[in-house]
Amino acid sequence: MGKFKTTFTTIFIFLGPSLFSISFFFVFPVALALLISMTDFDIYSLGNLNLVRFIGIENYKKLFADPLFWKSLLNTFYFVFIGGPISIFVSLLSAIFINSKITKFKKLIRFMFFAPVVTTLVAVAIVWRYLYHPRFGAFNYFLSIFGINPINWLGDPRFAMPAIILLAVWKNFGYNMLIFLAGLQNIPEELYEAAKIDGASAFQQFKNITLPMLAPTTLFVTLTTMIGYFQLFAEPYVMTQGGPMNSTLSIVLLMYQHGFRWWNMGYSTTIAFSLFLVILAFS
Repeated sequence: MGKFKTTFTTIFIFLGPSLFSISFFFVFPVALALLISMTDFDIYSLGNLNLVRFIGIENYKKLFADPLFWKSLLNTFYFVFIGGPISIFVSLLSAIFINSKITKFKKLIRFMFFAPVVTTLVAVAIVWRYLYHPRFGAFNYFLSIFGINPINWLGDPRFAMPAIILLAVWKNFGYNMLIFLAGLQNIPEELYEAAKIDGASAFQQFKNITLPMLAPTTLFVTLTTMIGYFQLFAEPYVMTQGGPMNSTLSIVLLMYQHGFRWWNMGYSTTIAFSLFLVILAFS
C-alpha cells in the first residue's frame, strides 16, 4: 500500500501542473460554456447575474428550428468539402514539384509558396477584396483579355463562396505543402530505383509507392485541414460579412453575430457547441 501511495504521489507531482493547466484553461471554460448555452445569458446579464435564467435545451430547440443556422451549416460544408480537397491536392502537387530532382531554386520556390501562410489573414483578405473588384479588379481585367464580361465575384451568390475558397486555398496550401514535402523526403529512394528497374512508369511509381507511403501524412493533413476549414470566419467577415443573401455565412460567423453583435451569449454558445459536435463527428 505504501509503495502504491509513493507511486501515485510521484505521478501526481509530474502530471499535476499539466493537469491543473488543462483543467483551468480548457475543462473549466468548456463546462462553463456548456452551462451558459442552457441559459438566456445576454448583455444585461453581464451587469447583473441575477438576470440569468436557466432555460434548459430551449436554445438548442431554437437553433434546430433556425433556417439561418442550417444555411450557415450548408455553406460551411460547401467550403470544407470543396475547398479542403482542392487545398490538399494543390499542396501535394506543390510538394512533388519542389521535391523533384529537375526543379531548380527549390529554397526560393518553397519560400514563395509558404509566404502566404505567415501573412496576416485580414490584410490578405482586404487585398483580395480589391482583386475581386467588379470594375477595377485584376481578375476581371484578366478575363477581359479573353472577351469575358466582368463578374461580380463577391456580390453574386453563385461566385461569392468559390471566390473565398480560392483565397483560402492560396493562403493555406503552403503549410500542408511543407508537411507533404517532409513525408516525400522520408520515402526511401531505393523503392523508386527498384521500381525503375522493373519498368514501372512515373505514374505507377506515384500510385504504388508515393501515395501508400504518404498515407499517414495525408490522414494528418486531411484532419487538420478539415478542422481548420470548419472554423471559417475571417475571410467572409472581412470580404462579404456573410453576404450576398447569406451565401457566405459560416457557422463561426453566425456565432460571432449572435455573441458580439446582438449579445445573445447563451444562443451563441449553443452554436459553438453544435460546431464542436460537427467537427467531432467528422474527425
